[in-house]
Amino acid sequence: MAGLVIKRFANFITFLNLIFGSAAIIYTINEKYDAAGVLILLAVLMDSLDGKIARRLQTSSDFGKELDSLCDMVSFGVAPAVLIYAQILIEPYTYIGLAAALLFIACGAFRLARFNILNLNGYFLGLPITLAGGFLAVFALLGGFSPLVFLLLLVALSIFMVSTINIPKI
Repeated sequence: MAGLVIKRFANFITFLNLIFGSAAIIYTINEKYDAAGVLILLAVLMDSLDGKIARRLQTSSDFGKELDSLCDMVSFGVAPAVLIYAQILIEPYTYIGLAAALLFIACGAFRLARFNILNLNGYFLGLPITLAGGFLAVFALLGGFSPLVFLLLLVALSIFMVSTINIPKI
């Protein structure tokens, strides 16, 4: 039993990523934008821990990698895009803001799929979705920027996620 718990511990951390990201969406729906931003950042923390724990416990698996990507799509693709759209873009840029949010989600999905098939070591190809989503959460928490800045930020991060820029793994 203890062996099974150890084997699945990293997956539990990955599920916490998903839970925080899903809760961020619910908090956004309820107009609790600061809480949603904090929950996305907690998901970033869980995402940074799950792989390290899996490697340390020698429990890395293809299942864990796929699960991580699915959870990342919710926490760092959908949750931050919905947060930025609902909090900042819905009023001044209804349809253009929606298009930018959907572009961010689509580019995030593309980026995760590409990541899963390339198996690159030492660097990321394009901006990782975790960084893009976390960056949006920080900007949402900071506030004080023009809605146009957020619109352009969504588009720029989308482009960087699908770019072929090499970003060193830390």
